[in-house]
Amino acid sequence: MMRVSVVEDDANIAGLVSLYLSRARYRTEVMGSGREALGSLTSNPPDLLVLDLMLPEMDGLELCRALRADPVTARLPILILTARAEEADRVLGLELGADDYVTKPFSPKELVARVRALLRRSVGAAANCAPIRYGSVEMDLVRHAVLDGGREVQLTAKEFLLLQYFIEHKGRVLPRDLLLADVWGYRYAGGTRTVDVHVRRLREKLPVLAQAIVTIKQFGYKLADAPPGGHRGDTADVAAPIG
Repeated sequence: MMRVSVVEDDANIAGLVSLYLSRARYRTEVMGSGREALGSLTSNPPDLLVLDLMLPEMDGLELCRALRADPVTARLPILILTARAEEADRVLGLELGADDYVTKPFSPKELVARVRALLRRSVGAAANCAPIRYGSVEMDLVRHAVLDGGREVQLTAKEFLLLQYFIEHKGRVLPRDLLLADVWGYRYAGGTRTVDVHVRRLREKLPVLAQAIVTIKQFGYKLADAPPGGHRGDTADVAAPIG
């Protein structure tokens, strides 16, 4: 049974989230403060984290930043559940490494659907055993590891899935709505800005993608068939195992 941690200081909301996740056959644990959660999450990481932002002792954004900086939890799927509905808050949460962002008031059934979609894609990323490569970038789908010229790069669960999708569909123009549907697994109510944030993070973490991911104005993105300065032979779909 997959385990979901809920970090929420409102006992009523925490109980509601835990109830619906338990009904969906997830094992849940609830923590009420950021500092309490940090020690527990790094010592025994769950399969997914539902995280409130307004927490005592350590707020959710600070906790998210700390989890992404720790190799043990760097790829932990994080779903932010918060009353902060402003676009600036949403973008900041995504930029700090959250994989999804849900605002209160919320539908418990929709929350469960988002948890299920995020876990399905996180687990499914390792279903194909063959590593894939794009130029200097190699993705090991079993170890959930990414190397750039031999240097390991830490990606969040959603960044990893987005990169995999780009490589598997290189040369194709991909509308933002399609990326949301196929990578996030639903029509994201928060709009397509989340795609832009994740693409920007991929470009920052993997320099080869800075020019290789082309922005199609008012539409979406396209990953070039080959990285700038490379050739098609550099972008074989299957590569030698990593490590």
